[in-house]
Amino acid sequence: METTLFQQLLGEYFGTMILILLGDGVVAANVLKKTKSYDSGWIMIGIGWGLAVAMAVYAVGWLSPAHINPAVTLGMAVAGEIGWEMVIPYTIAQVAGGFTGAVLVWLHYIPHFRATDDQEAILAVFSTGPAIKGSKWNLLSETIATIVLVFGLLAFTQGDFTDGLNPLIVGLLIVAIGFSLGGTTGYAINPARDLGPRIAHQILPIANKGGSDWEYSWIPIVGPFIGGAVGALIFLAMTV
Repeated sequence: METTLFQQLLGEYFGTMILILLGDGVVAANVLKKTKSYDSGWIMIGIGWGLAVAMAVYAVGWLSPAHINPAVTLGMAVAGEIGWEMVIPYTIAQVAGGFTGAVLVWLHYIPHFRATDDQEAILAVFSTGPAIKGSKWNLLSETIATIVLVFGLLAFTQGDFTDGLNPLIVGLLIVAIGFSLGGTTGYAINPARDLGPRIAHQILPIANKGGSDWEYSWIPIVGPFIGGAVGALIFLAMTV
């Protein structure tokens, strides 16, 4: 199905919105007080994010490449699967979708934000943060995890993100990354997943919130972009 650029941008926007609504939603369900799933643990979060990715790809894969991640978009451009002129428009749509998804999570859980006085837990609903702070190690963690993501997507599909791969396999890749590599930084592996919701945390009137930790915010942006490019280059080197 041939789609226009506008339709593709809509797909990336709505796909990322769905990703964040379900992904940040599972974090909110876990860390906000008085939810029925409060304190369910990392396994719930890891599986929830994997399902969020799969459902987002299913929802919009007919309309756009369903990258729903600027690092994936960059990796696909490096690999020659999309034109470089698509990187900035896709990224803008993805970040906007991430922001919108975060707003919806806030609206859904307003009573539970009011019941929660842990500022770090509230921020964790929207954005990632390291278990042990250390810029170079946190950056390395995000880079490695995103290399695995982008190389995996290219290797599984030979460059065809949606048509040649059941989105559930993509979701399982996210679960594997989360379980094995996500415990250090919360595995953003997606600049839009962190930046859009962090902006929402900054500007929304969220009850009991603290700061948005902008000092850390560059790491889940730069690390995934580096990892996306490196993952694609590794893939290309193996196919020469």
